Formats: sequence, structure tokens, C-alpha cells
Amino acid sequence: MSIGLLLLIVVGLGVIGYILGRRRALASVAGDPRKLHSLPSQYGQSVFLFTVVPALLLLIVWLLAAPSVIDGQVRGTVTTDGVSQSEIDLKMADVGRISDGLGALMAANDMSEDDLTALTPGDSDLRGQLAAVGVAVGADVEPAVFEAAKHKRSLTNSAGLIRTVLILLVALAGLAYAMTRIRPDFRARNVSEAVVKALLLGSSLIAILTTVGIVLSLIFETMHFFRLYPAKDFFLSLTWNPQFRGGSDLGVWPLIWGTLYVSFIALLVAVPIGLLAAIYLAEYATKRVRSVAKPLIEILAGIPTIVYGLFALITVGPMLRDYFAQPLGLGNSSSSVMTAGLVMGIMLIPFVSSLSDDIINSVPQSMRDGSYGLGATKSESIKQVILPAALPGVVGAVLLAASRAIGETMIVVLGAGAAAKLSMNPFEAMTTVTVKIVSQLTGDTEFASPETLVAFALGLTLFVFTLGLNVLALYIVRKYREQYE
Repeated sequence: MSIGLLLLIVVGLGVIGYILGRRRALASVAGDPRKLHSLPSQYGQSVFLFTVVPALLLLIVWLLAAPSVIDGQVRGTVTTDGVSQSEIDLKMADVGRISDGLGALMAANDMSEDDLTALTPGDSDLRGQLAAVGVAVGADVEPAVFEAAKHKRSLTNSAGLIRTVLILLVALAGLAYAMTRIRPDFRARNVSEAVVKALLLGSSLIAILTTVGIVLSLIFETMHFFRLYPAKDFFLSLTWNPQFRGGSDLGVWPLIWGTLYVSFIALLVAVPIGLLAAIYLAEYATKRVRSVAKPLIEILAGIPTIVYGLFALITVGPMLRDYFAQPLGLGNSSSSVMTAGLVMGIMLIPFVSSLSDDIINSVPQSMRDGSYGLGATKSESIKQVILPAALPGVVGAVLLAASRAIGETMIVVLGAGAAAKLSMNPFEAMTTVTVKIVSQLTGDTEFASPETLVAFALGLTLFVFTLGLNVLALYIVRKYREQYE
């Protein structure tokens, strides 16, 4: 039975339990709900929760644990002495692929376990049927691998049947237990509220658990990478030269330099323009001008980055090459750090202006009135009172723009090129960490090679770098906020 159908049945049992629980609660007081401790619907909710929640928890645990248990049993059938771990992983990948194909065949042809046992890898009809479901099986498939695939499919089918029976039994047991607890003095409301509190707590933990999961996945894969490639060479080398056939030099500094260079130029464009636009909209513009200008600025945030990339490739890059780079003798390429930085800065203007505008507007009017009362002009009030008071929020806006610049990929690919180098010339092609993460994980590459696993080390490095920026910004915000509290 599929997971979706099983969930539908469990929820259906819960709905039936809700109806029966509500009716039983009313029947216990001869239809007078005033004699019940809780509302009739809350009694039904308690039955629904006891029916559905334990079954769903069991299903989640089963889905997490069963694949590991099955793979552990199957791995023993393909493991032999003298075989490297990478070869075993490749064989297990073939086992899983063939097992999924056999499962599709069994579902399509209504095959039994005996029919599955009789299959052999040399059967041409079988190879054609597997190819029809997207699984290519050649004539040179190892018999041990094919037998392991059949064994895995058999274990998966048996586990699915056991899972269905256990979950349905748990759901029925929960329904029966909840029905026995329904009586006029049963505190059904407390049960419902406790579950709602747990749901709210779980929702609040989603972001935390997601962050922990991302960090752990990066750490584990990075550790795997450093077992294959020295960490000293990764952090100290000034050359980026992946070969995929040995002799690779995977130094991170050219990528970090390109990331910082492009981001610096982008912020050099976005921060002054965005901040000045925010000051004008908040302090000088009339309501009519503001109602038109602010939406027009925010439209920039809605343009897809691929459009910005095409704009950099077709318009900005050739213009900078023809009017600046070539006349000054600084380069002949339309792909450059300056191209990507300028276009990315335009993209970041609404991130700075909109947030800074909201922060400036949130400064209390009493601070403006006090400044004017002391004889300060409007510009003096903005420079000496309003902007210092809004500085924590402005720093947050700049940090958001910086994070957006550091994580941008498409504009850099089309505007700055893919050359990893250390250079001060802004009209040369360079690349960033995010671009190389994409390039190392795409294409016909071997996932277990250092040249592919380096993407996780790059991701972890970028995460640590942005975390440091966040800590620095938080320190600045707290330092200046204390002066105005």
C-alpha cells in the first residue's frame, strides 16, 4: 500500500473517531452539553488526535529507519574482501536502481514473489521491460548485484506490508483507547490545547532544525572531502585548478577574492544610491511622489536574476569594454568584475532603499521635533539625529544586501565569467564561490571525487563567512542601539 493511501486511511479513521467521540460525549450526558467539562467538539478532537498522531509518529520513524536497516542487510550480500568502499557504494547504487525498476515491474505486471525469484539478469525481455521504466540493465550485470537487488525488493515489499498492518493497528488501538476515556469529567480541552502547543513549538523549531540539518550535512561532506584532499592545501593554496583526473589544485582564495570583489563593487553602487533614495522618500518627497517612486524602485527586486544577467552580458559588459577597458588598456573582455558588480548593485538598490525607508520612518517624530526646536535645519537633523537613530536598521539593510550579493550566481556567470584568479583589475573576468559550487556539482562528474566534494567545503566556507558578517553587524547594532534606549 502506498504512503499516500495509508495516510488517507489513517486520517479517515481519525475523522470517524471525531464523529464517534463527539456523539459518545453527548450521549453520556443525555444530549446536554452543559454537563460536560469541555466542548463536544473537543471530545471528538481528542479521539482524532489519539487515532492519528501515534500512527503518524510510527510512520515517520519507520520511513527514517527502514531504508537503513534494509540497506544494511543487503550490503552484506555484495561486500567481499579486498573491495574498496567506493566500489561497494557504486554496487549499492546499482542495487537500488535495479530494485526500484523491479518494484515498478511488479506493480505494472502484478508479479508475485515467486515471479521475482525466477528473474535473471541475462533475460533480454527483462532488460527491455526495465528499460521501459527508465532502468538500463546491461548484459554484464554481476549476478551478485542482481540477486541483491531482488533481495532488497523482497525485503522492501515485506517491510511495506508490515508497515501498513502496524500503522493501521496503532490507529485502531488509539481510537479504541480514546473512546474508552470519554466521560463527562474527562478534560478533553486540556488534551487539545496540549497538542496545539506542541504544534506551535514544532513550527517555531522548524527554522532552527533546518539550519542544523544544513550545517551538519555540510560538515559531514566537508570532512569526507578533507579525507581525500588536504585541508592545508585547500586553505593556503592560491590556485584553483580542478582536473578530475588527479593533480588538482583546489585553493579557495581565488574564489573568495572574486566573491569579495564583486560584492564590494555591488555594495559600492547599492548602498549610497539606496540610502539616498530612502532619505529622499522618507524626509523630502511628497505623498504623491512617494506613492509613485517607491513602487517603481521596488520593481527592481522583482526582476529575475537571469534578466539581470542577460542585461550584464548584452548591454553593460560591451559598454564597459568599449568605453573604459579597451581605451584604458585594462582588458578586452566584456565579462568582468565591474560588469557583474554594477548590475548586481542595481539589483540590490531596493533591498537597501525599502528597508532603510521603513527604518527612517519608524524614528519617533519627537526626535525630529526636538532637533528642530534646538534650531537645527532639516539636513542637520537628518545627519545628526535621524540617521544615527536609524543606524541599527540601516546596518541590517546593508547586511541583507551583502548576503544577497555574496549568494548571487546567475549575474556572476553571465557578467563576470568563470575564471578563478587573484587580480586587482576590475575589468578582468573572475568568478565567485557560488558559481564554482554549481559548476562542481553539475555535469558528468564522479560524486565521490574531491573535485565534486569540494563544493561542500566551499559551501561551509561561505556559511562561516556570512555568519561572521552577521555577528559583526549584530555587534554594531547593539552598540549603537544602547545609546538611544
